[in-house]
Amino acid sequence: MRPLDEKETTAVFEKLFKFTGNNLKNIVESSSHEGVDENAGCYCFRLQKNKVYYVSEALVKRATNIERDKLVSLGTCIGKFTKGGSFHLTIQCLNLLAVNAKHKVWLKPTSEMSFLYGNHVLKGGLGRITENTTAGDGVVVFSMSDVPLGFGIAAKSTQDCRKLDPNGIVVLHQADIGEYLRMEDDL
Repeated sequence: MRPLDEKETTAVFEKLFKFTGNNLKNIVESSSHEGVDENAGCYCFRLQKNKVYYVSEALVKRATNIERDKLVSLGTCIGKFTKGGSFHLTIQCLNLLAVNAKHKVWLKPTSEMSFLYGNHVLKGGLGRITENTTAGDGVVVFSMSDVPLGFGIAAKSTQDCRKLDPNGIVVLHQADIGEYLRMEDDL
């Protein structure tokens, strides 16, 4: 497990910024409450086998006692680098994104299952959307009872959604909590 280099850090922060905006500093500067030490430190990003982990510095110090090849996971896996070098967020980072999300979408109960099966969000299933969302922004998808269901990319802006027909795509699916069942061997 090693720290991210400059190129990797840039890729991770650009992807997180797409979803959190200026709230990214809350993720980076968040203080850790793990361990018996009063000064447990902050959270940091570490790379292990092309997967990026969000982990407290205290846990990283304790993990140095474990051999690299025997270390399976540490902290929260927030994403992975592909063989081509691009960075993709995984569903495990949903809790981190939900707390710090800049743009949010709430689904009607009738369309929650469709999203959880991996389908895009249609206008007919849209309950609410935050103002000032533009096409291409990262959005976190919630149920009407504020349970985070997943995340995706806004296909239309807030203003365009108002005049869109009910079968128009509003959010392009990227990840949802149904992946824990559909892809349990890969996670």
